[in-house]
Amino acid sequence: MAEPFKNFIDRALVRAAGRHLQQAWQGFDRPRFERLALDGLDALELKARAMRVADALEATLPADFEAAAHVIEAALAPPQDPDRDGLPGASGDGLSGWIGWPLGEFVVRRGLHQPQRALRVLREITQRFTSEFAIRPFVVAYPALVFETLAQWVHDPSAHVRRLVSEGTRPRLPWGLQLKSLVADPTPALPLLAALQDDPSGYVRRSVANHLNDIAKDHPDLVVDWVRRHLPDASRERRALLAHASRTLVKRGHPSMLEAWGVGAAWQGAVHLQVSPRRIRIGESLRLEVRLSSTAHQPQSVVIDYAVHHRRADGTNAAKVFKGWTLTLEPGSTRALTKTHSMRPVTTRRYHPGPHEVDLRINGHEVARSGFVLSAARDPGA
Repeated sequence: MAEPFKNFIDRALVRAAGRHLQQAWQGFDRPRFERLALDGLDALELKARAMRVADALEATLPADFEAAAHVIEAALAPPQDPDRDGLPGASGDGLSGWIGWPLGEFVVRRGLHQPQRALRVLREITQRFTSEFAIRPFVVAYPALVFETLAQWVHDPSAHVRRLVSEGTRPRLPWGLQLKSLVADPTPALPLLAALQDDPSGYVRRSVANHLNDIAKDHPDLVVDWVRRHLPDASRERRALLAHASRTLVKRGHPSMLEAWGVGAAWQGAVHLQVSPRRIRIGESLRLEVRLSSTAHQPQSVVIDYAVHHRRADGTNAAKVFKGWTLTLEPGSTRALTKTHSMRPVTTRRYHPGPHEVDLRINGHEVARSGFVLSAARDPGA
């Protein structure tokens, strides 16, 4: 079983943070910090744990924000290269890893009225964790200052900082403050994304792709136009970025986006979809078998997705689209495809017993449908 998210901020992390802060500032009241941070920590979920540790930082770091920022910077671990070393984790050499979330929250609470100093310390924190949550209130409060700073950071030697330019301004960042002004009008961020889409770091390019995918949810035509302009003669890396940025619109079968990728034409041929078994329990898996027979006189490039129509608690169904295959079929050819689909519960989806359906989509158009019945999970004690 996967480790619960909340355990990213645990007692060991708090005690290590107290040690590093005390080493950076002899006046730091480490026992008080640990007592306040650990009080009831085990009962809290991840975000609440981050806020509890931020409360303890507020109570024990210097009241003067400039002095507090200096202590934080002095306590930080050396930065790591995300493409070489992976994402930062806890370090014995200083503050790094998930302690960065409460550190960023502290900067928001105490540094919002000193934005230039706050941005400098967030630049340092992001090289040891990420400041993507903490920078967002500054985007709201000081858009001109923040975007002027970000325009300089696109050239920063640190991939962490360059990624923050994109990730910190994503309109709909998961877990982060929604940037309503950028949801309504994303154009202030577009020059930044253009500067970063060919970044040498894959870590940065993935963020740019996710940012563009966020924009596509509210401004699909803007992202279609972006793909049309930047796809011709694209490098392999840029092409991968644009494909990832297009994923939501491709799943939705957006005609203009499919056309931009050269897969907008309707399927010509026969399709057979078989879903087995026809009855399964929650926690078991389906097997999807697809047989395609092309009747076209030219090769057909196809994007094949499938949607599972999950039963809701009220008896209605809601479709969730999943990636299938991308391939080219020669004229008159036949192709057999198989895929296993798990019905194991996940944190973001709850399953309800009853009839379900699966539809197959080629280039955004439904071409076949089948069904199955989902039953309650087996009682492990039975």
